[in-house]
Amino acid sequence: MEIDMNLRDHAQGTGVSVDCPAKTNLTLFVGPTHAEWGNRHELDTVYCALGVYDTVTVAETPAGQGFSLDLTGRYLGDLASSAADMRNNHAVRALYALAEASGHAPDVSIRIEKRIPVGAGLGGGSSDAAGTLLALNELWGLHWPVERLEPIASTLGADMPFCLSGGYAHGTGYGELIEPLNEASPVVRKLTAEGYCGEVVIAAYRAELHTPEVYRTFDAQRALQNAVDASEQPERTSYNDLEAAAIALHARSGLAIEAALAAGASQSFISGSGPSVVAFVPNAQVRDAVMDSWKSQALADRIITAHSAVTPLLHRNVPIDE
Repeated sequence: MEIDMNLRDHAQGTGVSVDCPAKTNLTLFVGPTHAEWGNRHELDTVYCALGVYDTVTVAETPAGQGFSLDLTGRYLGDLASSAADMRNNHAVRALYALAEASGHAPDVSIRIEKRIPVGAGLGGGSSDAAGTLLALNELWGLHWPVERLEPIASTLGADMPFCLSGGYAHGTGYGELIEPLNEASPVVRKLTAEGYCGEVVIAAYRAELHTPEVYRTFDAQRALQNAVDASEQPERTSYNDLEAAAIALHARSGLAIEAALAAGASQSFISGSGPSVVAFVPNAQVRDAVMDSWKSQALADRIITAHSAVTPLLHRNVPIDE
């Protein structure tokens, strides 16, 4: 009976939606692997949420019907494959994880309008999972604080605890241990002074980079570096340790970084494990110059503008089409 009472807060034929933003890593330093983490790498990163949003909408289905998943959007990538297993979708995994933790049946429809490029290093799947947890938390009347949702999110992926809150955060462990940061935090102030702030232009690609492949390339590159005398190793030029590996697998990303910096971007770098490129721009003139440069040199398949740092947006009593 408690579940029915909680659900009375939602009008019949309505659901809950969350606009969940993309993420980038302003810094991403990669350490050794840990067997106890399934051989995942130790990370030290500063996350930043970008104003490119997927919209996740959840609603009840009849008891015993189970879940349904509907994906829409022009840039679905591998998600559009007929061979894709919907049970492995990040949002569906989030549904089952929260259902188990809360004692609810997973009788829920999930609709995702994709705007975040897939396989792009922008955390689209993680964002969808986080949006699903936030929406179900409201739909089921749980009203759990984010701190209670974070351990559930951490079992699903490294970026997911951050995506529950957005903004800025310091991530450690394999990325799942989150310390929220605000604009007054020393690390954010330092990065802001270096140009990691304000409006961004994103170069997105039809090609996807799969994170395990990027890490394998990174490990091979690091092994070669370790075999070279320290005095002969190149100086660090990026705050993203995965950047060289991503560029080795997707050369256009490296050219897009160079073009953005030449056009006046205050910073430009690979987002996460790539291949997307993020360029922070100080004003509209530079923004247009970066976009023109990428277009004229065919260095991006899709160009997106956004702001940072943003947070998820929750909407109650969203009409659901039958």
